[in-house]
Amino acid sequence: MALTKSDTSEPDFNTPNPATYDLLMTRRSVRTRDMASPGPDHNAIKKILAAGMRVPDHGKLAPWRFIVLTGPERAKLGKAIQDGMIAEFESSPKVAEKMSGYATQSPALIIAIYSPNDSRPIPEWEQQLSTGAACQNMIIAATALGYAAQWLTGWASYSKYVAKALQMKPKEKIAGFMFFGDHTENPKERPRPDPEDHTIWGWPADVAE
Repeated sequence: MALTKSDTSEPDFNTPNPATYDLLMTRRSVRTRDMASPGPDHNAIKKILAAGMRVPDHGKLAPWRFIVLTGPERAKLGKAIQDGMIAEFESSPKVAEKMSGYATQSPALIIAIYSPNDSRPIPEWEQQLSTGAACQNMIIAATALGYAAQWLTGWASYSKYVAKALQMKPKEKIAGFMFFGDHTENPKERPRPDPEDHTIWGWPADVAE
């Protein structure tokens, strides 16, 4: 006997969900300096990470991994950044010390690491895109759960000193530092690109003619 929808525990697939579209159209990054405690707890962070797994991933390679830092663990990244500035840029200790607080700007920090997987012949570019999608899903999930979020990079993302401190493998790269916390106030909207300025309707050669 064929199963009906009511006989399964699976939710209906592709059911219209206007609230999800509204979330995408209103999502805004919150500056880390405007975040407050307590931010997401352990269970909320697990939900955010789980959302990061639900992305297109050619070859099912999962070419990413994440380092979660909360509490005093965040200061260890700040120290690595501080020491890296001195080692790589010969910054003065006083200038470098200002960067030591970079990682403690929000209650929770997730370091997203692109970790290419060569077990199958999938182009690295596609794996990079999948990693970016995982990061974006996490930002959206945090917003949906009511938390502030910001995805940052900066020189520390490319620092060999910081990479070594994080015990990264040779081909791994930091995709970003993802900050999470609570809102202190609603962030201001910023101008967004007009889709028409970045879209061609139809085959390019035909449009050009």
